[in-house]
Amino acid sequence: MIENLEAGLIKKRIHINMKKSYLLLVLSFLSFSLFAQPPLLKNYDHTYKENIKTVKFHLDGAFLSYPIINLNSNSRLVLSFDDINEDVTDYVYSISHCNKDWTPSELDEMDYLDGFNGERIDEYDFSFNTIFEYTHYEIAIPNDDIQWLVSGNYILNIFEDDEDQDPVLTRRFMVTESLMRTIPDMVTPSKVSKNRTHQEVDFKVNFKGIDIKNAQRDVTAVVLQNGRWDNAVTGLKPVFTKQEEMIFDYQDKVIFPAGKEFRFVDIRSLRYLREGIADIIREDNYFDVVVKQGLSRANDNFNAYNDINGNFIIEHLEKNRPDLQGDYAKVLFAAGVSQEYFDTDVYVFGALSEWQLKEEFKMKFNPAISSYVTQAFLKQGFYNYYFVTIPEGEKEISLEEFEGNWHQVENNYTVLIYYRPFGERYDRLVSVKTISSNDQ
Repeated sequence: MIENLEAGLIKKRIHINMKKSYLLLVLSFLSFSLFAQPPLLKNYDHTYKENIKTVKFHLDGAFLSYPIINLNSNSRLVLSFDDINEDVTDYVYSISHCNKDWTPSELDEMDYLDGFNGERIDEYDFSFNTIFEYTHYEIAIPNDDIQWLVSGNYILNIFEDDEDQDPVLTRRFMVTESLMRTIPDMVTPSKVSKNRTHQEVDFKVNFKGIDIKNAQRDVTAVVLQNGRWDNAVTGLKPVFTKQEEMIFDYQDKVIFPAGKEFRFVDIRSLRYLREGIADIIREDNYFDVVVKQGLSRANDNFNAYNDINGNFIIEHLEKNRPDLQGDYAKVLFAAGVSQEYFDTDVYVFGALSEWQLKEEFKMKFNPAISSYVTQAFLKQGFYNYYFVTIPEGEKEISLEEFEGNWHQVENNYTVLIYYRPFGERYDRLVSVKTISSNDQ
């Protein structure tokens, strides 16, 4: 009986070693650093320190919401993040007011804030019942120390201490006042060639009771797809104005590649394999997770299913405190190809990468498995993502190689209306409206 037990243990060790050998084979192609910086997309939502992980910023209790809040609301915005360093750090925060184009506004701090910048983040706690240790920080705004006084664009900056001028992370948020009413409409793209691949948005803005002297000068609109700023359509002016309504009816301008429903990786449990997971290997202080190879969907028929439009949510199926009890895993992504691309880079892309081409999510071709591969350090949860490509020297990412575009895909579109009458010193955010592309 003891011999049978020993034989079983030997077989189990061989099986684990075989799995680790496969993982090492894949990772051997990722073992050196790629020092060339990826192309920068214009984005003020950025994490600057490698020890900061899993940054979330949303309305309190609405984990998939965008960081947009009403000026006189009782709601709060919650920023949370994990620090994987061992020591507790005295993080402080500051809030900056910006123009519609995210440049600093002319307002003094006392003009837009009731309170003082430089307060410490006092709410933090340590992970427990995890094999990987981290400290979890949270801050809710507005609070007793600081409140905003005007609408518009804001940036939340986090520093390591009140003397440090280099931010640890930055996040944008928006404060809106409901002075105007926006009525968006999903329309068929004006160019026939884009009818099956793109989604176009028209909208009207009702400004009843507001005396707008010059709409072309004073009003500007921005349209976001799924809360993203990297592909936002900005600087939109009314096409024409009639009575108390502005019409934004452009041809082939407020238009976005539709994409496909997002791919997903489900690591809400590390005890058993969820859909799309090929393997889970426990190491000393983290888990290795191997995602099943993803193939190109560019020529596949459209497949509708519920996704979270590129976002991610932290969740744990076996424990009730995912913020503190969620473990971390090194997640291996693989994008299968018939041959290596030349002069073109491949990335994993989504909210998990801050909608940026980040080095951690840059993929390297592995001829042994005919795939582009990369490994990312992720907390337990549910993540949406795309495989995207970008040719050398270009700034625009493409979905064509791996995902394709189909006009019936469900996406969210957010219309932001900024108003700056002549003589004012800042851009007021006077209307925000989000619709689904299925609302047509």
